[in-house]
Amino acid sequence: MRVTLQDLVEKYKQNIYAVSFSITKNREDAEDVVQDTFYQYYASKKEFDSEEHIKAWLLRVAINKSKNMVTSFWKKKKVSMDDYLETLSFDTPESKDLFETVLLLPDKYKVVIHLFYYEDYSVKEIANLLGISESNVKVRLNRGRSILKERLKEDWEDDK
Repeated sequence: MRVTLQDLVEKYKQNIYAVSFSITKNREDAEDVVQDTFYQYYASKKEFDSEEHIKAWLLRVAINKSKNMVTSFWKKKKVSMDDYLETLSFDTPESKDLFETVLLLPDKYKVVIHLFYYEDYSVKEIANLLGISESNVKVRLNRGRSILKERLKEDWEDDK
């Protein structure tokens, strides 16, 4: 027996999300598990005895994927931002403040600023890495710089 993926998603998405969230304790990870679980059903050619069998299989897959995610290398090696900052060395306190301010930027600006200034990638290389146009990289760099300028200006004026 096979049921369409659309029908299964409508019926069991919340159940799978709930069981996954209870294990991962993270919304994004639980959403990833839901997607991976339904993809595994879609990719499998397994025949099921009944819809209850499908539901049980989906929940078992979600539980296993959730447990794997929690015990994965990446989750075990994850460190807090404070711990990460302690491993870095900065020439001056201003350099550290600048780096921390860069980390507070929205992702699309943070990534290009970091790649350009800290990793020494060219605009062309960043465009290739991110799969966006060079002009888009330049726009993000300019907007990121503007945000940094405003934030650092505020911090500097607060210190006076």
